[in-house]
Amino acid sequence: MNVLVAGGTGFIGTNLCAELHDRGHEVTALSRDPSGVDLPAGVETAMGDVGAYDSIAGTVADHDVVVNLVALSPLFQPPSGLSHESVHLRGTENLVRAAEEGDVERFVQMSALGADPNGDTAYIRAKGVAERVLRDSDLGWVILRPSVIFGDGGEFVSFTKKLTTPYVTGLPGGGRTRFQPIWVGDLVPMLADAVDDDEHVGNTYEIGGPEVVTLTEVTKLAYEADGKSVTVLPVPMGVAKIGLSAVGPVPFVPFGPDQARSLQMDNTVVENDVTAFGRDESDLKTLPEYLGLERETESVTTKRTA
Repeated sequence: MNVLVAGGTGFIGTNLCAELHDRGHEVTALSRDPSGVDLPAGVETAMGDVGAYDSIAGTVADHDVVVNLVALSPLFQPPSGLSHESVHLRGTENLVRAAEEGDVERFVQMSALGADPNGDTAYIRAKGVAERVLRDSDLGWVILRPSVIFGDGGEFVSFTKKLTTPYVTGLPGGGRTRFQPIWVGDLVPMLADAVDDDEHVGNTYEIGGPEVVTLTEVTKLAYEADGKSVTVLPVPMGVAKIGLSAVGPVPFVPFGPDQARSLQMDNTVVENDVTAFGRDESDLKTLPEYLGLERETESVTTKRTA
């Protein structure tokens, strides 16, 4: 099949383009600036901005499947001139419209755990409304809602270092926010299966890794991988929200009030839909394994009990 990966030059996109190419598909990576990106020979690139319909319509029409990975991070404030609504919602609307008018057969959407039009953060709300746009379309759609994703080039581990300091640090709410991180090398084959297999059309999947970790545990793992230790002191969530709200307008500070609200919400699944792709949680890579910290003694991570 001829597959267009919107956001194909990003962290997940480059991995997915390589996977789809290895499976024999004709792959094009769509990006606002695809120059200088390390993609396998044979993967084409196209320039286009999902926020500008005319810049993508012609490219989208030449493909059998569109995968939408275009995203802003929920962990940091959006760059100047962009918003979660303009990227996640308007971008999806433009891609869906172009796909419908271009006779695209399938549309695979990367959403997020907790996506909800009435959610507590702009990121969650935009992702939720974008899902509704896709479901209301005439396309054969598949939606994946992953927890946070880690791997080479990812931001999850580095995020904890931006939020903290080594040796002694404070974390909002004592770092009790729970995540179920999944390795990009485990997630990408599932995305490719959503492209390949008709059985996934019309389904929404919530995807998590093999273990649940708190923000405190992730912080300790991140610094341990650097040969450092850290003691986490709790910062009351109310104080954290005031502090992040105060620094929100400062352009070089990456956090704001929306990020404070996101740290009040767990990012875990109730039922892990990796089984729909023939995977079992026990087959997936843990964050300690990725960081080279797996031990014979009890891990600092917490097995999912939800």
